[in-house]
Amino acid sequence: MFFFKEYTHQILVTGILLIVLIFLRIIADKLIRRYAKTSQILEHRANLVIKYVHIFINLFIIISLIVIWGVQTKDIFITISSITTVIGVAMFAQWSILSNITSGMILFFSFPFRIGDTIKIHDKDFPIEAEIEDISAFHVNLKTKDGEKIIFPNNLLLQKGISIIPAHYDEKEFFD
Repeated sequence: MFFFKEYTHQILVTGILLIVLIFLRIIADKLIRRYAKTSQILEHRANLVIKYVHIFINLFIIISLIVIWGVQTKDIFITISSITTVIGVAMFAQWSILSNITSGMILFFSFPFRIGDTIKIHDKDFPIEAEIEDISAFHVNLKTKDGEKIIFPNNLLLQKGISIIPAHYDEKEFFD
């Protein structure tokens, strides 16, 4: 009983914060799905963005809970900076993974092309003309006219010039 008397304020604010967490996740989920529907974006890409947003919201709530329960602010900053430094050093060699995830998010929101579009990637050494089969968080699956499958990283896709080639239809005369 002593615990509840001593920490009534923290328990109350924690409960409110957990309710806010639930509402933030629901609102973010609905907003992203609505945007995906109006932009005709695939559901699995919307789910990927929702997952990233939920991780960000969860981290914000965890930091808020740490502050509410009385951890000193300087201790939080020291811990966060230490963790960030370790992750930064560990991920330095893996920058391309982070770059591809970020590029996947940019492709999700700007979405200049869709699955089924034929694109030409302007690379002076290896120009590619292929149809987009799938777009994932890390790469785009392409298929050339010869049937060759190419997996192209998202970050390179944003760095290279790209032309979207319109679908060619043979004009035929129809007779009744």
